[in-house]
Amino acid sequence: MIGRLNHVAIAVPDLEAASAQYANALGAKVGAPQDEPDHGVTVVFIELPNTKIELLYPLGDDSPINGFLEKNPSGGIHHVCYEVDDIIAARDHLKSTGARVLGTGEPKIGAHGKPVLFLHPKDFNGCLVELEQV
Repeated sequence: MIGRLNHVAIAVPDLEAASAQYANALGAKVGAPQDEPDHGVTVVFIELPNTKIELLYPLGDDSPINGFLEKNPSGGIHHVCYEVDDIIAARDHLKSTGARVLGTGEPKIGAHGKPVLFLHPKDFNGCLVELEQV
């Protein structure tokens, strides 16, 4: 059901410093910061030949990333994102297997302008999983 790995998301305490590190130390192609108010984050995408890295930074006091950074002040891997062809079919299948979809269970539009859902980390070996329809 899942397709390729779309991105690995890393929560960071300093978006500018993290972006500069990827650009300068690793020579990566770094995108511009992009606010995602529906998700409470500012994101920067790092383009790699086979996937992307998404840097996440809190947008506002009630950002879901704030709690993560309180527990992990240096930052860390926040989630992995897999592509799916049909997000509703994927959601319905996952729910039938007992997986929990976070939020209302309805897709939201993600940073790439495509529908996304998040799956509870307790159902996936402690890893928050994002699904993105391609």
